[in-house]
Amino acid sequence: MASIYRSEAGQQLVRRWCADQLDRWPVPHERTTVAAAEASTHAVSAGSGPGTVVFVAGTNFNASSSLPLATALVEAGHRVVLLDVPGQPGLSSGECPRGGLPWYGAWLSEALEQLHTGRVTVLGHSLGAGIALSSESPLVDRLVLVSPGGLTRLRVTPKVLAASATWYLRPTEAHSARLLRAMHAPGHEPRAELVEWMTLIARHARSSASPGKAPLPSTPRQSLAVVGEHDTFMPPRILAPAVRTAVGTDLHVIADAGHLVVEEHPQLVAGLVDTVTP
Repeated sequence: MASIYRSEAGQQLVRRWCADQLDRWPVPHERTTVAAAEASTHAVSAGSGPGTVVFVAGTNFNASSSLPLATALVEAGHRVVLLDVPGQPGLSSGECPRGGLPWYGAWLSEALEQLHTGRVTVLGHSLGAGIALSSESPLVDRLVLVSPGGLTRLRVTPKVLAASATWYLRPTEAHSARLLRAMHAPGHEPRAELVEWMTLIARHARSSASPGKAPLPSTPRQSLAVVGEHDTFMPPRILAPAVRTAVGTDLHVIADAGHLVVEEHPQLVAGLVDTVTP
């Protein structure tokens, strides 16, 4: 399997950024690494609530880049486990797995077992939501699917395509901010840390390909699916019928949010966890 990193030195820079972000995080937490589906998997756990929420981030994101959401989940009274997805930049394996979302679903199932999480709610964003949908784990009670991937093809507008190409070919903070603004709702500015992160990975990592369609589990779960009103990749009008067909539930639209709704409204997303009845 090929590495997503352009060099060993680049991988170390990415890992150091992630470790530094966690070192600065004021919320008490623990870090551990387990082997799941033969892939080194890094997990961060925090909080001490009665229920456990497992967060799986989207493409190019991970635990260290998702700390505002993690903080909101802990403040809402949850125990939180944040997983770095193998084949994405972060502290898990940098090797690109083969097998698409079926492989990732098996990976998530095994990670939950290895981490002894007990029964959980899985909160997934974009790719992470597709992974959550693909898991057959009996430990998963509920799903909160934010801008769920794996259900429909992503829409890539000329504006987003131009911003993505410029970010990838000429990685500067200005170009990273431009791309992130395209993933936010109008008028929202990206966090400085996120701009720094996107610049770092454009310089030192290769973006992964689409993992394809999500193989839906044989046992339905209580699920909530939400999307930002201004999601450029998954417009609500396109995503809603796919969610209804695949998950059997209506799509809820969050106003004043784009594709990165977990960044724009972390407290709102954290509050969604308790709205899903097991």
